[in-house]
Amino acid sequence: CALYGVEPEAGDDGLRSLRQGSVVHIDTPVTIADGAQTQHLGAHTFAIISRDVDDIVTAADAELVEAMRVFFTTMKIVVEPTGALGLAAVRRLAGDLAGRRIGVIVSGGNVDLDRFTALLTGR
Repeated sequence: CALYGVEPEAGDDGLRSLRQGSVVHIDTPVTIADGAQTQHLGAHTFAIISRDVDDIVTAADAELVEAMRVFFTTMKIVVEPTGALGLAAVRRLAGDLAGRRIGVIVSGGNVDLDRFTALLTGR
């Protein structure tokens, strides 16, 4: 199976690092995916990604909100922005992934109700 990582567009340190072949440092990303506001990969993480990950894709904050909405409206589960990264990427790449079996890891419901509501309603 192919293994893909997903990061917020604003925080693509892993993608840049994978492409460059060494750890890339970035400014703290401004994204709603607060669990992915990293400035760089750790040495162990970079080694694992370099060895095992086929590619890294990104998702925009608006795509994260839409993925959160899909989780909530169709599955009745609350997923935080960072936990919605995988589904956001699958939705972005739907045309390329058509007909393929896909597995998405979903984790994290650590989002305040007021923030969750504000993100979904755009307030």
